[in-house]
Amino acid sequence: MLAILAQTDKTLFLPPGRSTFAGTHDGLYNFVLWMSVFWLVLIAGLLVYFVIKYRRKSPHDVPEGPTHSTAIELGWTLPPLILVMIIFVWGFRGFRDMNQAPNGAYQVIVNASKWNWSFTYGEGANASQLHVPVDTPISLVLTSSDVIHSFFVPEFRVKKDAVPGRYNKAWFQATQVGEYNLFCTEYCGKSHSQMISKVVVHTKEDYAVWLEKQMRWWEGEKPADVGMKVYTQRGCKQCHSLDGVDGDGPSWKDLFGSTRSFADGTTRVADEDYIRESILNPGSQVVAGFDNVMPTFQGQIKDPEVTGVIEYLKSISTHYEGAVLEVMPGAAEAPPAE
Repeated sequence: MLAILAQTDKTLFLPPGRSTFAGTHDGLYNFVLWMSVFWLVLIAGLLVYFVIKYRRKSPHDVPEGPTHSTAIELGWTLPPLILVMIIFVWGFRGFRDMNQAPNGAYQVIVNASKWNWSFTYGEGANASQLHVPVDTPISLVLTSSDVIHSFFVPEFRVKKDAVPGRYNKAWFQATQVGEYNLFCTEYCGKSHSQMISKVVVHTKEDYAVWLEKQMRWWEGEKPADVGMKVYTQRGCKQCHSLDGVDGDGPSWKDLFGSTRSFADGTTRVADEDYIRESILNPGSQVVAGFDNVMPTFQGQIKDPEVTGVIEYLKSISTHYEGAVLEVMPGAAEAPPAE
């Protein structure tokens, strides 16, 4: 019976299970569900039956007083107690397994911020989507740059809070190649519903290829195109519009080359150094009229990506009249002429 309950592709209300946790999780869920249905039907049926059978048939009927029955009391006490203990042991084993990553699990650092996910790999790669190899234990180290967020992948049955100022850990092992939605399930502000990413599960061979490419994903791209991808993939678009309408942060339209006024009363021209400092140390120069809510990208973004953002801002600003840079620092240089 338990094997049937644990069939992860046959759940009434859950998506198909795609991790090693799914069997235990779904089996317990189905067990609790069907036990609840059983007791609901039994109690409601007995209630209706007793109401009909023992109804008062005439005004002169006087019901007998209550009598004690040890057998009945044991009957309604022991079965629920046994069921509750089964649920506890089953759930505790699942909880224990979900909180103890196997030795040698592949580690990924997860940083959550309003309203974006960032994943950093031990090899130095960084991405806005979580890429993992199939059939491999993945250890997640979660933190937040601002408020509490929560990492949740329904198909993996894994959920863990990302809390500012501390590290939480979770792990999973995906069992099937594919793409799966990743949600934030802790309300974190007005764009909470847009804090959605993907978990992409590769074959081990394809993952190695992806990781090698991701280490220098910007190579071969025009700097402004790199900046546009950073804007869409790093969560910049959640706060900075491209149409001149301010959001939680200033609009990027016509930003480069303009004069910025700060909360401390100072001003500065938005040049390359200003853009770089705003990305890596945003609290040092808060624009007047805005709150200091932008997280730092220090250690999360590479120099070519910063350069790309600068060139993208130039390309959408009427204040900049120069030519757009076509070669990024760090890109391969042409060999000297012989």
